[in-house]
Amino acid sequence: MLGGVITSPAWVGAALLVMFSVASVTATRRLTWSWRRFALVATTMAGGILVTVAVVFATGAVEFTPRYALAVGGIVIGNSMTIATLAGRRFFEAVLEQWDQVEGWLALGATPRQATLLQARQAVHSALIPSTDQTKTTGLVALPGAFVGAIFGGASPLEAGRFQVVVLASIMAAGSITAVALIRSLGNVKVRPAAL
Repeated sequence: MLGGVITSPAWVGAALLVMFSVASVTATRRLTWSWRRFALVATTMAGGILVTVAVVFATGAVEFTPRYALAVGGIVIGNSMTIATLAGRRFFEAVLEQWDQVEGWLALGATPRQATLLQARQAVHSALIPSTDQTKTTGLVALPGAFVGAIFGGASPLEAGRFQVVVLASIMAAGSITAVALIRSLGNVKVRPAAL
């Protein structure tokens, strides 16, 4: 039965939609729930995920089949959720911790985005550290899940390695787009944020 599900484009599309919805709700709740914030989180995550997955399949880096769409899509969605959560939380924490600086810039006539530029950069950098470290140490510290799964699925080590490289590049690309877009959307801070 599961074999039929992962080969059906309709079922795979439904599964990815459910994954994305849960990921968006989860990330938003970590940043204090509001419908406006949910729309921002979902939109920025969708942008990063769709651009990345489109490039992966359009270039032929991975064959466009329901099975691979589910695998790559699921991994990218999960990692984008984590990166969105880390970026948003770190941004609000940094703005709160450094509110005197932000307020000083605002008093000097800076726009809210200009006043929080340093905190925005720090937040994006911090959010990408786990993915960057995972990418740098793949195969040296641990065997990544996509590689092991592909091997168990019958792929050759070379093919599994190629798939893993594509997955790691996809995670970094989608995460970078998501983090930058989300922090740009959240950066219009005019009053001191509440603690998360």
